[in-house]
Amino acid sequence: MNKIKQLIQNLSVIIQTALLNSLHLLWLLIDKLLVIILGEEKVQILYKRLDSIKAYFSDSKQKISQSFDKESAYYKPVQTLWKSFAWTVFAGVFYVFCIQTNFLWLTGEMPSVGELQNPKLSQSSEIYSEDGVLMGKFFQENRTPIKNYKDLSPFLVKALVATEDARFYQHSGIDFRAIFGVVAGIVTGGSERGGGSTITQQLAKNLFKTRKKEGVAKKGVFGYVPVLGKFVIKTKEWLTAIKLERYYTKEEIILWYLNTVDFGSNSYGIKVAAKTYFNTSPDSLNVQEAAVLVGMQKATNTYNPRRNYDKSLKRRNTVMSQMVKYGYLTRVHYDSLSKLPIKLKVNEESPYDGSSNYFKTAVAKALKEWADTSDVDLDLYRDGLKIITTVDSRMQIYAESSVQEGMRALQKTFDNHWSGKNPWSDEKGNEIPGFIDTVAKRTSYYKSLAVKYKNNSDSIWHYMKNVKRKMWVYSRNGSGEEQMTMSAYDSIVYYKRFLQAGMISMDPFTGHIKAWVGGLDFQYFKYDHVNQGRRQPGSTFKPFVYTTAIDGPKDMSPCTQIKDEPFEIEVEEKGEKKIWRPHNADGRFTYTSMSLRRAMARSINSCAAWLTNEVGPDSVVYYAHKMGIKSPLAAVPSIGLGSNDVTLFEMVGSYGCFLNEGIYTQPMLVVEIQDRNGNTIHTFEPERHQAIRKESAQLMRYMLEGGLEEQGGTSQNLWSFKDLFDGKDRYKSRFAGKTGTTSNHSDGWYMGLTSNLVTGTWVGGDDRSIHFRSGAYGEGSKTALPLFGRYMSKVIKDPSLEAYHPVPFEKLDPKRITKPFNCTVRFAAVNDSTNSDSNYVRSDSLAPVRSPNEARPDSSGRGN
Repeated sequence: MNKIKQLIQNLSVIIQTALLNSLHLLWLLIDKLLVIILGEEKVQILYKRLDSIKAYFSDSKQKISQSFDKESAYYKPVQTLWKSFAWTVFAGVFYVFCIQTNFLWLTGEMPSVGELQNPKLSQSSEIYSEDGVLMGKFFQENRTPIKNYKDLSPFLVKALVATEDARFYQHSGIDFRAIFGVVAGIVTGGSERGGGSTITQQLAKNLFKTRKKEGVAKKGVFGYVPVLGKFVIKTKEWLTAIKLERYYTKEEIILWYLNTVDFGSNSYGIKVAAKTYFNTSPDSLNVQEAAVLVGMQKATNTYNPRRNYDKSLKRRNTVMSQMVKYGYLTRVHYDSLSKLPIKLKVNEESPYDGSSNYFKTAVAKALKEWADTSDVDLDLYRDGLKIITTVDSRMQIYAESSVQEGMRALQKTFDNHWSGKNPWSDEKGNEIPGFIDTVAKRTSYYKSLAVKYKNNSDSIWHYMKNVKRKMWVYSRNGSGEEQMTMSAYDSIVYYKRFLQAGMISMDPFTGHIKAWVGGLDFQYFKYDHVNQGRRQPGSTFKPFVYTTAIDGPKDMSPCTQIKDEPFEIEVEEKGEKKIWRPHNADGRFTYTSMSLRRAMARSINSCAAWLTNEVGPDSVVYYAHKMGIKSPLAAVPSIGLGSNDVTLFEMVGSYGCFLNEGIYTQPMLVVEIQDRNGNTIHTFEPERHQAIRKESAQLMRYMLEGGLEEQGGTSQNLWSFKDLFDGKDRYKSRFAGKTGTTSNHSDGWYMGLTSNLVTGTWVGGDDRSIHFRSGAYGEGSKTALPLFGRYMSKVIKDPSLEAYHPVPFEKLDPKRITKPFNCTVRFAAVNDSTNSDSNYVRSDSLAPVRSPNEARPDSSGRGN
């Protein structure tokens, strides 16, 4: 025993010595810092003043000690008590000082005065259409705060106070009586004593995330010490609560509290919670509903009425009994209400609720890019922004429904077309071996199995192909989703058989995007085919060639004659010279001359290839970039037939030049951003520049009208949509457009123009090897054009969208247009010698082309 006692004494001496040495080193450090900050002279003056204060207290202590009888039996005990009290007070004051100042990073940061007076609550940002409709939200915590205490149900406030903090209106942030009750409960083993936290303390915890901060600077050194760390956090909450009581009224504290708390089911704050569970507003909550929501604060998941109905019901009645206890509810009312069931009206929100999710994601991407380039600190998921977009909610709905309806019909055709066979095939129509295996190996599930089973092929493929489970999939037979039983491998096969689509509609004069549909269903297909995916545009790229011919140095006109005859050019590919010979969609050449307008309307490949060579591929690249194509373009002979990959977004912006007097107006999605207080952060204006001459734009629009007006025009399938045409003589000059189909029908395009809209549509498989086998089904006029027709039919039928109803295009005035455009030459054989406009010498310049393994749009005769 003596040895143990001696060991303890030795340890005590070592600890005391270490502490004294630490304090000595700390004092030396402080002394050096003071000398650096104040200077040697001021430090000496400070020390002299401290010495005088020490002398004063020493004299005072001596005088006081002389007043007492040191020989008294009570002197030493009283002295010990006083010393203990003094040191306790000093320790307490020093502890509070450390908490408030984060002394030596021991206790972590405290909320500043600015944060206390203007706390920033994580709040969802809201997206609005141009016509004022809420289109969706961005949030990590779905919260829309209430700003007025009067918008709270009185039952809600009474239930909260009775359950969480009965003396809320009497204390100033800390309820010492409740704390003593907790201590008594621990000592006596009693229960239902609660945690002693007041509503104000809970607000401090929720508002400033005191228990979730990490890092030494924020949490402090003591924060990582068991037990002591919890005491430090609790002290911070006490001190913050006292400050909150100083800055805010009781009503404001309750309002703040109810705006901060988590109610589960992705609902933060009372406004969202009331809507989520009871589909009502906070001011309309009755006693039972208020009791359910308040009761959840004890344990959100345990007492969630959706997950644990019985426990939630019992907890609700406990809350109401507390209301009876404190006089907020009569016993009679309690007896009747406690017997009622919980009537839920669930209306849970998620960031991807409803439609328009491709559009919402595009908005988020556009704002992030703007914030990054403008060096603006923007958090869509916490800042509570109001984002006003260019989209019209009605046109967005029509675009989405048109894509859904059109693709349902087209998918049935596609499935029948490939009945009994797989649609992934090469240029000769043969199925690509191992196609699904290759796709499967790229999935995260396959990679996880490879890690788990150490690349054992048999085990991996067993789980990929043979282990089946129920899963919700995008429905092939109807709208929405359906449940099926399949393996991971089966699901890949299932989804790869789908055709995909994209649509974007824009006002060419303002650049405002009116509708954005990136795919079939964002929940199942995240890839956005408007701006994310680049595909070959096929013949929809030909207008850039004709624009180059009309606006460029060749100075051609819509009536310039061009001959449909075989065209070939020698090209060099990987050091080897080859002959490139494009052919037409029907595989035949007419050997007749025709106007540029008719050649483009009929999408004659031989004419486009010859014209590309005549104006030069480099010039085509120049004009395409000038008109808004930002994707890289290779100046190759096949560029005029759409061999380069571009986005639907770029194409719509570029086609806008034809309607807007040659001015390129960059498509835009967001008009204005406002902060949570309604103050404008930024307003957006699109990029604009003169891309081509006004006359050239007018002539090109007239050329695009030829798709419906010229004999054999590729847009004439639009006539099947009777709603688009008003009377026999008025259908002309209301629509213009260009179809596009790539090699093997991998991509179908349609660019549709009206007097005030440019709308682009694209249809194709996720992979270019997934396609129709013939032009009878796979041309752009059969796949993409009908989506445009459906969309415009819906717009025309809506009287509230009269501003976007197509009206006849402005007729070209021969007195103002310097070039001939009213072509009288019909589709007939014309001798080259009699057509001066066709007597051009073809260029023999060489240019590289795409690899033969890559799809070459129109090179196999796709003129549509």
